Amino acid sequence: MLKSIYRLTRPALFALSPEEAHELTVRALECGVYPRSTAADDRALSQSVFGLEFKNPIGIAAGYDKDARVPDAVLGMGCGFAEIGTVTPHPQSGNPKPRIFRLVEDNALINRLGFNNGGHEAALARLEARKDRGGIVGVNIGANKDSVDRGEDYVLGLLRFNSVASYFTVNISSPNTPGLRDLQAPAALEALLARVMAARTRLINDGAQKRPIVVKISPDIAADDIAPIVEKLMAYDVDAIAVSNTTLSRDGLKSSDSREAGGVSGRPLFQRSTAMLARIFKQTEGRIPLIGIGGIDSGPRALEKIEAGATLLQLYTGLIYEGPSLIGEIKSHLTKTLHEGRQTNLAAIRGRHADVWAKQPL
Repeated sequence: MLKSIYRLTRPALFALSPEEAHELTVRALECGVYPRSTAADDRALSQSVFGLEFKNPIGIAAGYDKDARVPDAVLGMGCGFAEIGTVTPHPQSGNPKPRIFRLVEDNALINRLGFNNGGHEAALARLEARKDRGGIVGVNIGANKDSVDRGEDYVLGLLRFNSVASYFTVNISSPNTPGLRDLQAPAALEALLARVMAARTRLINDGAQKRPIVVKISPDIAADDIAPIVEKLMAYDVDAIAVSNTTLSRDGLKSSDSREAGGVSGRPLFQRSTAMLARIFKQTEGRIPLIGIGGIDSGPRALEKIEAGATLLQLYTGLIYEGPSLIGEIKSHLTKTLHEGRQTNLAAIRGRHADVWAKQPL
């Protein structure tokens, strides 16, 4: 029923510009107009990950709720967790419009938003207002475009949101802030991680709660660079790795807007991001939780991410094309798969196809 309703309303949403349609849906969620998930999740989907208890593995990726306007609505739709951001210390308007493009023929988007957001202060006020409502709400932190010390921007994010964040995601992989991806180079990454982890240690020593730290990486990392980057992440004991952000690749795209500048998300990203996920799963021997992102638009594709090594999943572009029923469809498919295989939890199938996926080209 919900899917049928979305198919009827999607043409009206797609008649608007992508950014107008996004704002309309966020406002609807703010007003309480969204489908509620009333059924309890199957216990087989629950898991303990970096010290947090997830009811199910599905979240919505950063970028959907940049300013912490609707984390409770995201949870209310049946997600196991929400992630707000990317937030930067100071408000910034991002890149000039238009800056989001639908690639309908490819089930994809291109965006070059550039971390448009209202800044730390505005998001913090919203999260403080809802902090007694519970649920897992991560905060994705970034750096201002004009920052003279980007490492300090991440430290500020950690310090300001520690009391309200369930976990942090350090976003160093957006292609839309010039030079940001340079922070993934091993030397720069080591310097950044040293500052971020030292800030967390200071918070803990001062009596604050320890918050897990996730690092989100690009799918465009060269194959030979994956190992040294993952070595740095492991050396600094990050709590999880998010794989991946959007890609600059245009391979195989058919849509007329495919040459627009920005990062591609959606179905064309699935192959590369999943192959990278599996390579990292194998390199880490499954010891670090991985958040699988990129091209998840059905239950079978969500299952493939887990079989390639993902512990948690995040959606965004798939929701635009498939609607909010996608969340329930994925949970149903994962539950059915586990029950048919007589497995009691997702760990039983995690990474079982990693060997195959790791051999796929990036």
